[in-house]
Amino acid sequence: MSNEKNVAAQEEAVDTLQNESPEADVEVVDAEDVTIEEASEVVDESEQKIAELQAKLDETENKMLRAQADFDNFRRRSRLDQEAAQKYRAQSLVTEIIPALDNFERALQIEADNDQTKSLLQGVNMVYNQLVQALQSEGVEAIKAVGEQFDPHLHQAVMQVEDENFDSNTVIEELQKGYTLKDRVIRPSMVKVNQ
Repeated sequence: MSNEKNVAAQEEAVDTLQNESPEADVEVVDAEDVTIEEASEVVDESEQKIAELQAKLDETENKMLRAQADFDNFRRRSRLDQEAAQKYRAQSLVTEIIPALDNFERALQIEADNDQTKSLLQGVNMVYNQLVQALQSEGVEAIKAVGEQFDPHLHQAVMQVEDENFDSNTVIEELQKGYTLKDRVIRPSMVKVNQ
């Protein structure tokens, strides 16, 4: 009798579902007709779909994390580039002015034999000092050379001599002054080095 009630209730439920949405394709399966194997297949398919979706989610999450890391690296590189550009903004100007300093130094080595020449050299010296001060305010410094140990990052050896008065690998003479801008070498010193 209870079987008849269950069957009648199932038929009534099917009729109700079909009447509410006739376009829906509803398959009614008797609980007795469903086997454990079929239920197992449905569960396996569901687990497979869940695993596929989880893999897609993981892949998307990894792509997002990589994109975020790339963006963070880009921002950091941009910030460092901006800082370097600001720090060394005067480099091209300094590079152009250094040869003029060399010429001023050569001019100042002239021996003055009359008052007019002395007056001219005094004016040249004043202009030279102003240029040196302006460059120092931007972070330009002359590289120390004479008496220092030879450093290939700061000095360019153009001659080697043997002199017993100096230690080995010591700069004896500076042939052309070198300059740094903050911590960057603009031009190395051309030097004579003891062997």
